[in-house]
Amino acid sequence: MADWVIILLICGIYLLITLIMGIVPGLKVSHSTTGYVAGDRSMNVFILYFVLGASIFSSFAFLGGPGWAYSRGVAALYIIAYGAVGMVPFYFFGPKARALGEKFGFVTQAEILEDRFNSKWLSGILAVLTVVVLIPYLTLQMKGAGLVLNTISEGFIPVWLGAGIAYVVVLIYVFFSGVMGVGWTNTFQGIFMLVIAWFLGIYLPKALYGGIEPMFTELLNSDFKQALTAPGLDADGGAWNWWGFSSAVIVSALGFSMWPHFFMKAFAAKSDRTIKLTVVLYPTFQIFLVPILVIGFAAVSSFPGVTPADSILPHVLLNMDLPVVLIGLVCAGTLAASMSSGDAIVHAAASVGVRDGLTKIPTVNRWLKAGDHERLLIRIGVVVISLIAYYFAVFSSTDIVSLLLGAYGGIAQLFPIMFALFYWPRANGVGALSALICGIITTLIFLYFPDLKPLPIHEGVYGLIVNIIVLITVSLATQPESEERIRRYIEF
Repeated sequence: MADWVIILLICGIYLLITLIMGIVPGLKVSHSTTGYVAGDRSMNVFILYFVLGASIFSSFAFLGGPGWAYSRGVAALYIIAYGAVGMVPFYFFGPKARALGEKFGFVTQAEILEDRFNSKWLSGILAVLTVVVLIPYLTLQMKGAGLVLNTISEGFIPVWLGAGIAYVVVLIYVFFSGVMGVGWTNTFQGIFMLVIAWFLGIYLPKALYGGIEPMFTELLNSDFKQALTAPGLDADGGAWNWWGFSSAVIVSALGFSMWPHFFMKAFAAKSDRTIKLTVVLYPTFQIFLVPILVIGFAAVSSFPGVTPADSILPHVLLNMDLPVVLIGLVCAGTLAASMSSGDAIVHAAASVGVRDGLTKIPTVNRWLKAGDHERLLIRIGVVVISLIAYYFAVFSSTDIVSLLLGAYGGIAQLFPIMFALFYWPRANGVGALSALICGIITTLIFLYFPDLKPLPIHEGVYGLIVNIIVLITVSLATQPESEERIRRYIEF
């Protein structure tokens, strides 16, 4: 039996275990929208830690992280830089959102913003923004899964089929179990990929160079020396400037906890203490990225010229003398990285798209009130969004980290209005809506016309500057929201 067949069998067993673990938890929650979207608000610290960790560090980390270290050197450290501080806002926002959700029945990010700013338009735009930015994020996960199965099968399984196989499993357990299926599979997948990452991060430098220190010594004496000088290389192989590096960290840190599939877990947490303790423990998940980046550095001089760079991890595994069972487990861990984010993303996108988008259409809303159809509609949304992302995963050629970094610019525009929601009573719906629209438009303009940038910084920073100015100016120039509405947000 060929080695790649054995590897695929191991991956198949992993997918089966994941499917079972994803379906069973859904049997224990209520058959309501709150049960499907927020897990009846019952997640403990253990589950929440791995849900938030595994849902952020995914194909982006397991494939894109080594890919950036391999092709762009220490530029990849921006991932650790923003991840170290990105959870700080959630320590303050999360408990407040959880308490409000428990009191008023909120289960999505857009619902709490709509209520505070008294704006259905804001809810609708947030629904569209959520789906638009999460589809590239989901596409990223599918591309990662397809790339892994394609590489380990030596091209026998094309990328489109590999992505389809992995995400049919995700689709099934998210469809039936909702957020609790996401929670338990993420815990299993998170532990699995942590073990695999540390094994590879220690083993590969030892096998190829004799250790981590000899590895970096050799790199410093090679043509790769420039990439070990901060802030690393840009996408074209030239020196990345500090403007680009620093602004990428800022935008990513502000957008980190604003991702809807991340923020929504506040509504599923068991208590305020659960959220705060999770945030305090969360930086330990950053340690996972250290061996991930070491994997990329280990391949630089031993396996030059590998394209695309995101495929370097499976390429290294198949070109080293490793036991086939071990390769199979590592590839299963890489699939875990992809699926642990993909399930949370598709669940959140469908939930927000329905709860905050379609329900604002009068005809749809009347149909929903005629029977208990909302949960069914969200499930249909899971299928539709998965198919859209799958289409882009098959036909898009953008590299994994760049795809995510671009999406961060849009999602970071939520930060100013989320801050104002809790800490600036004078902010109103007109100001929040205007700020979000102007911030997004500005980000898009500089994204598609980078030559217009006065400074070579991330387009999301320009969006945030315009966003904040418009929020303050318009809010002060228009009528404030009612004192009664403001009071219930200030008292939390």
